[in-house]
Parts: sequence; structure tokens; C-alpha cells
Amino acid sequence: MNGIAHRSAHILGALFCAVAILVLTRLAVAADIAVLTNGFTIPHDHHIVMGSTTRLFLSTDDSSFTDVATEEIAGFEKELVLPTPPTPPASSQRSRTPVPAHSTTDVNQVVNSASATYHLDPDLVNSVIHAESGFNSHAVSPKGAQGLMQLMPSTASALGVNDAFDPKANVNGGSQYLRELLERYNFDLVKALAAYNAGPQRVEQYKGVPPFHETRAYVARIVHDYNKKKIAQERAAALAQKETKAQKANAASAAPAHVNASRPKRAAASGAKPAVAAVSPPR
Repeated sequence: MNGIAHRSAHILGALFCAVAILVLTRLAVAADIAVLTNGFTIPHDHHIVMGSTTRLFLSTDDSSFTDVATEEIAGFEKELVLPTPPTPPASSQRSRTPVPAHSTTDVNQVVNSASATYHLDPDLVNSVIHAESGFNSHAVSPKGAQGLMQLMPSTASALGVNDAFDPKANVNGGSQYLRELLERYNFDLVKALAAYNAGPQRVEQYKGVPPFHETRAYVARIVHDYNKKKIAQERAAALAQKETKAQKANAASAAPAHVNASRPKRAAASGAKPAVAAVSPPR
């Protein structure tokens, strides 16, 4: 009898586990993960390939996304994520010790603030972040670099960054480090970026960019992205200047007709001879 009871309990236990696994599997959500060629991963909800650019949507409603060069994506993987348990009522939350968490941070605001502090071009800092982490504040490289600007723990500690996953602390630390490297190499951007990637020791060892494919591709990617932004800004400024000049020219050419049409009427009404209006030619 004891053997039969033991066997029945074992069968019931196995059935319970199987049912539990089946229920959890159905409740689990499949999250997409983009695996980059540099070893980083970017979790996202879904993606669209648009030629040379792939857009990774971070939410189901398409309101939040990041664009990554298609050639930088090695592939996509699926990860089963259990759904977040429902939030308990406010009454039960009060009795619990709050868990510290990073608040939603505007990366643009963080970048602008850090760039102003360390006298850097925000476009350059954004290009570095794009190459380092793809704007994923939770990115971790195979070597252990963390956060938006991929700070190694030792570098973060030396810069006074206690939490490398905090966007504000990470970007401030990374911007400070980039500024120090620029000053170290007399504002030679190429050498500074190479040192950011491979370390100052390697740059000094090879008296320039080290002959590493990863480092050279890294520097070229940032310089290309940064120059593309500058060219776009210059074109936009030139177009705006051209439109402003055209508007001024149109306003100046329309002014004589307006003056000549109004003054003779006043002169005729007063009985005086029409005055000749002196209008300066458009400059």
C-alpha cells in the first residue's frame, strides 16, 4: 500500500509540474533581442528593416524606438520573459520598503548638460553613445563595460561613477573621460576616440590608432556619423539663410508700390501736389 501511495504521489507531482510549466509558457511573452556585431544586445518589442537602417521599436505602440545600422546587427534572438505581476494595492505598498530604481531620463537633456559641463559638442557625445551602446542604458559588453557610454568598472570608479547604469552618471563620467582624452592628444579626435576604445596605452604604443579592426571600425563609424550630422546642419543653415534673404528681397521690392499708392491719395485729399516718394533700392 505504501508503495502504491508513493507512486501515486509521484505521478500527481509530475502532472502538477507539467501543468505549471504549460501555464507559465503560455503566459510568457516572447521578447526580441538584437545581437550587434560588437557583442552588445538591444531588447525590443519588434523591428523594421529600412535598407541600411533597422528601426528597433522599444514599445508595442511604436512611440519609442532607436535606429541601428543594419550591417551592425549580427542577428535576432527570442527570449521568453514572464509577465510582470500585478501591482499590489496602495495600502499594501505603504508597508513595504521602497526599492530604488532609475527614473525615466531624457537622454538628450543629459547629453546637453554633460556636453556643456565639459565643453563638448552634443552631436559628438551622441555619436559615441550610438556606437557604444545604441542608446541602451542597460547594455553590458562581453568585456564588462556598462551603460550608455560603456564604462569599464575601473574607469567608472576612477571617474566617481557609482552606478554606471544611471544614464546621467554614466554620460557625465563618459563625457569627462572623453574630454580628458581630447586634451591629452591635443584635441586630435581620431586619437581620442581610439584611446576611448582601446585604451591610451595602445594609442601611445602604436603612436596613433592601433591596428585593430574593432578600433579602426569604431573610430570610422563615429567620425562618419558625426560628420553626417554636421553636413546636415550646414545644409539646413544655408537653406534657412537663403530663404531669409529671399523674404527680405520680396519685402523690399514690395515696399515702393505700397508707398506710391498711399501717399498720392493723401495729397489729393488735401489739395496739395503729389509728393515723389524716395525709396532705397533693395540691398
